Amino acid sequence: MIGFPSYALAIILIAVIIKIILYPLSVKQMKSTLGMQEIQPKMQELQKKYKSDPEKLNKAMSALYKEHNVKPAAGCLPLLIQLPILVGLYQAMRYYQFTNLDYAGFFWIPNLAEPDPFYILPILVALAMFWQQKVVMVGMEDNPTMKMMLYIMPLMIGFMSISFPSGLCLYWVMFSIMGIIQQFLINGKRKKELAIRAEKAEAERAERERIKEEQRLRGQAPSKKKAKKAKPKAEYIKKTPSAEEKTEN
Repeated sequence: MIGFPSYALAIILIAVIIKIILYPLSVKQMKSTLGMQEIQPKMQELQKKYKSDPEKLNKAMSALYKEHNVKPAAGCLPLLIQLPILVGLYQAMRYYQFTNLDYAGFFWIPNLAEPDPFYILPILVALAMFWQQKVVMVGMEDNPTMKMMLYIMPLMIGFMSISFPSGLCLYWVMFSIMGIIQQFLINGKRKKELAIRAEKAEAERAERERIKEEQRLRGQAPSKKKAKKAKPKAEYIKKTPSAEEKTEN
């Protein structure tokens, strides 16, 4: 249609189009993941505080989610919807039969239906996946499980990609690059949201302090010092000695 027949270009365009279509779901998933990362320390505090009372723990966790506008289920649903699409594309790319091999080349690769003879695309798959996970892991560098997965998963996928058709690897690399760009955009937007939230919280704190100061100056603030109880008047009246007490003295 564009006058430039190329299976590689078609694969790249498919990756871009699918990523654009899935963008709203991906945004919800990424925001949910970032939100869960941010409230992780507070969640751990609540779990320690109410470890013997599950009912209070559930109420406290619900209040925490509501306060920070986090929906845990929002991170799972997009993945479930994307999974069949990604699996279908994976199978299509893996078993697709190129009808015209003249258009199946891509730079150093003679045929996209065959594995990369120089292993460049599998290496790019591993690097793209590593970088994508690295961007997602912002704020979770101290998590040992996440740190282990950061290195193991890209190596494993990169090794598997050696036997994959080059067209599938090309799709995977392009899809991952789009995901990295998307994650950077969402991270930047999230930082602005957090900055606005922190500024609002600071303004509210300053307003409370100002009100307290005004109340103190007007004498409306309750005194923390306890008032001394006055002694009964009888204790201050000097007792006059009787005639018998004078005689005894």
